[in-house]
Amino acid sequence: METTSTKFKTVDEYISTFPAGIKTILKELRKTIKQAAPQAEELISYNIPAFTLHGRFDYYAAYKKHIGLYPIPSAIRAFQKELSDYKTSKGAIQFPLDRPIPFGLITKIVKFRVKENLEKGKTKK
Repeated sequence: METTSTKFKTVDEYISTFPAGIKTILKELRKTIKQAAPQAEELISYNIPAFTLHGRFDYYAAYKKHIGLYPIPSAIRAFQKELSDYKTSKGAIQFPLDRPIPFGLITKIVKFRVKENLEKGKTKK
């Protein structure tokens, strides 16, 4: 999981650097986000996977003890109650690797962020 010195070009390249168990979680997380936001584009930004749709709306990354999800502060505020069992900060959520990843909650967060970005995209036009 020494990924800091590598500059990734693709999400597949990023995922390939992790052990099998983490790869499985990252692939499931990627699939979950793609299903919740099928029109979004995937890219590497800040050297981690990200999705964009009228602007970036979600980043994620794997670490030694958790999966980080970076949806921006409005999503964390909106799901504050559901996220109370997880470590959060202004723009980040940590899902510990020793517990099941809440893919259903992640789907709700992603859909919330897509809706925000689509609304923001309408007001810019």
